[in-house]
Amino acid sequence: MKPSYFKLIPFLVIVLVVLYFTVTAFGGGSGSTASADDQPLDVAGLQHMSVTFKKGSYDEYLSKHQDEAPADAEIRIEAESFNDAQGMNASIVENYEGAQGKMVVTGDTGSITWGFDVEQDGLYQIDMKYFTVKGKDSDIERGLLIDGETPFNEAKSLIFNRVWKDEKAAFDRDDRGNDLTPKQVEAPMWQETVFKDAQGYYEQPYFFYFPKGRHALTLTSSKEPLVIDYLRLVKPEQLPTYDQLATQYSEKGYKPAAGANLKIQGEAAAFKSSPMLIPYNDRSSPAIEPFHASKLRNNAMGGWTWRMPGQWIEWEVDAPSDGLYQLAFKNRQNYLTDMSALRTLSIDGKVPFQEAQRIGFAYGSDWQMKVLGKDADTPYLFYFSKGKHSVRLEATLGELAPVLRTVENSILNLNAMYRKVISYTGVVPDQFRDYALDERIPEMTDLFRKESGKLYAIAKMIQGSGGGNDRSALLNSLAYQLKDMANRPDTVPSRIDAFKSNVGALGAWMLMINEQPLAIDYLIVSAPGAKLPDPEASTMAKLKASVASFTASFYEKYDDFSSDEGDGKSITVWVTSGRDQAQILKRLIDDRFTHDTGIKVNLKLVSADILLSSTVAGKGPDVALQAGNDLPVNFATRDALQDLSRFPGFEEVTKQFSGSAMVPYAYSGKYYGLPEQQTFPVLFYRKDIIEDELHLKVPQTWADVYKLIPELQKHNLQFGLPQRGLDAQGNEVATTNVVTLPPSPTFAMLLYQNDGQFYKNNDMESGLDDETAIQQFKKWTDLYVNYKVPIQTDFANRFRTGEMPIGIVDYTMYNKLSVYAPEIKGLWDFAPVPGTKQTDGTIRRDTGSGGTATVMFKNTKNKDAAWTFMKWWTSKDTQLDFGREMEVRLGTSARYPTANLEALQQLSWPIQDLNTLMEQMKWVKGIPEVPGGYLTGRNIDNAFRKVVNQGEDARETMDDYVRTMNEEITARREEFNLPYEK
Repeated sequence: MKPSYFKLIPFLVIVLVVLYFTVTAFGGGSGSTASADDQPLDVAGLQHMSVTFKKGSYDEYLSKHQDEAPADAEIRIEAESFNDAQGMNASIVENYEGAQGKMVVTGDTGSITWGFDVEQDGLYQIDMKYFTVKGKDSDIERGLLIDGETPFNEAKSLIFNRVWKDEKAAFDRDDRGNDLTPKQVEAPMWQETVFKDAQGYYEQPYFFYFPKGRHALTLTSSKEPLVIDYLRLVKPEQLPTYDQLATQYSEKGYKPAAGANLKIQGEAAAFKSSPMLIPYNDRSSPAIEPFHASKLRNNAMGGWTWRMPGQWIEWEVDAPSDGLYQLAFKNRQNYLTDMSALRTLSIDGKVPFQEAQRIGFAYGSDWQMKVLGKDADTPYLFYFSKGKHSVRLEATLGELAPVLRTVENSILNLNAMYRKVISYTGVVPDQFRDYALDERIPEMTDLFRKESGKLYAIAKMIQGSGGGNDRSALLNSLAYQLKDMANRPDTVPSRIDAFKSNVGALGAWMLMINEQPLAIDYLIVSAPGAKLPDPEASTMAKLKASVASFTASFYEKYDDFSSDEGDGKSITVWVTSGRDQAQILKRLIDDRFTHDTGIKVNLKLVSADILLSSTVAGKGPDVALQAGNDLPVNFATRDALQDLSRFPGFEEVTKQFSGSAMVPYAYSGKYYGLPEQQTFPVLFYRKDIIEDELHLKVPQTWADVYKLIPELQKHNLQFGLPQRGLDAQGNEVATTNVVTLPPSPTFAMLLYQNDGQFYKNNDMESGLDDETAIQQFKKWTDLYVNYKVPIQTDFANRFRTGEMPIGIVDYTMYNKLSVYAPEIKGLWDFAPVPGTKQTDGTIRRDTGSGGTATVMFKNTKNKDAAWTFMKWWTSKDTQLDFGREMEVRLGTSARYPTANLEALQQLSWPIQDLNTLMEQMKWVKGIPEVPGGYLTGRNIDNAFRKVVNQGEDARETMDDYVRTMNEEITARREEFNLPYEK
């Protein structure tokens, strides 16, 4: 055998391995557990439970009016006939965007009120015709008042969707031949929608009771402007069953459409309810259309992003002739084992029959062809006249809605009982003490039994006849624990921690069960009984695709977003965040920056920990994004970064940020970074606990905090203080270097509110040995020594349970709570941090800040091009587009904490929350970085722990550590030939 043949042996072995695993994985689709997709949950058991309604909820409202009948009347309220507008400049327009008559333009703040007469008392639904106008590209939010009062809590937040579409019908491709994710643009249009629950917890639209007489209806603006044509009070629509509709078809003489077979690709959706619903690349099967073994193709629609109730996707169908058609969807639902993902079908904006409200797509590991129908042999038929029609699928919870409402109520009840229990036992009970909880809290055992019964019933519904599964296991576990604690109340103290964990897990269970993901490859509109394509590829086709994909993996680089070098006018930019962020940035660069400037950008997604090593090796980038606040000065002292203040327009660029954002990047009168993100603390609090249960006030000063903490501790509740800042997703900032640790946000708060400083004498020595700093350090440690504030906390979880109903934490926690804790939506708020009262009565609320920056490296060849990119990246338009795209892709949890002030104000914050942020922003101060200052935060933390944990004297301890800090600062300044104190 010739030596060259030996080179083929490894490749042949690999091909055989790929062949083996391909046949094992794909052969025959075995392992696909497609459950009966149209078997509904048996929720009848919930109706026989002893239900306690959540205070102020829609359920409670309905229970008060359960004897009232739906009204058989309609009342139309013309929008221009409003009586009053408070805090809003409501203007009347005429013949707006194709609609005839007069309309009213409402702003994103204030309220507008209409008066009207009701001739027949009863239950009505309310619908509204509206047109979305340019705002912050977020959904519109309004609150509803009837006769000056909120009818129920859910009416405080009514959501009205914008309509979105792909910017272009065809997908653009990058220079490597991969499809780019299409940009989403709004498609403004007139819409008419009924007021309903945005979370999907109520499948039917809201009912409102109106007695006969004069009434007032008020809409209060929380987010976004809106044009309103009219509102109507209407009776609920009665849908026919499919059998009734089929009879109507027969009576009208409708016939099946002969020979029709239309295929509409899922990624070619005409409209969608959310810009998160974007086409994506799926390579799970070569039968997906279109498919490429190595290139990225946008060939599927929906998937994981299409999982939340209320999200809808609409396709356009051009029927070739009048007639009856069947609908089939090639889909993949491999997320919900032993369950179906539910969708509501609409044709031309109307749900055709009752069964179309809940169409199930069964679980299966492979792609499936779902023909909509009663069963496999009896498809539903839909009448289409010749021409264009819309087919819409909307995610719905269906029979899961009452289940989730019941579980949400259980969580609130159990958390309230947990707080009662720990008010006697504390969070760490004495295992040798009998707390006699059944006597002190006589309702405890009854509550445990009742909630146990609910959870057992729900678990039985969820698991059906197939036995337990991963969704019912937690319910059964908690139900058993509750039942056992009801039977043996003396064991409650010893099990309180496990009880708390299980209730917390139940909240996570709600998030999981609320999600209904579904992927669509294409839909087929065809004549009844038409032959449909096989949804899966043959074994041989899969083998060929696997081999081709494996071969391509040697040369395809999916984490490299570089462009061609071109004429040499290019720069290299490193980004250290995730792939989603890199893709968004790549599109912005291609569409805006390179298009406008001609400068090519080689964008690379890298790990954050390689920046230092690559710089030392001379292999670093020209520009790096998402650099921590400590990096610019530390690199600048070693002559690795470029001074940005020398470039033209620098002063103008810095006006986009608060002065505090530039502080960490200043060194020796020069600046080595431009701010990207800036975060700072605010005060989060549970309104239902602080104000309603405990009847306490939100603290305005630290004196108020000192009074509040004992009141909380009477109930064994806690006040939260931050030890570290958070990132954009509300997670505690990880420290990659064990030496580098930012100063505590709490200490910075106290220090700055009392005119203290971290460094003095032109940053040549620490300022923490001054009397002010010593006093504030003692105040800080006293909060932990004397007031027993916890040192380390999982704030999000404790805030959710109510164990820590108030605390100071970075404002990015807002993102996490909005998604992580849906059961307490509307029950919490945030405010500026507590301050220090001045002699004139004003309150100083100074606080430090954290953030990230973009930096330019000294060895950059094309510095002007790099500066042009940095200016573009930190500009209002780019930061705003990036922030909005982040929220489009990843939802509210990824709301971007941009340092650009104008961009921050135009992100999709509710007006009230934005006003709170901007009020706190006025008091934000930057924490300077100095040579050797990387030990400041670490030594502050060491001093803190020595005082709190070991009982050392605060003054002496801080003096000792200040000497250590000064030694390091002096050593570094001497090393870099800077003036220093001898």
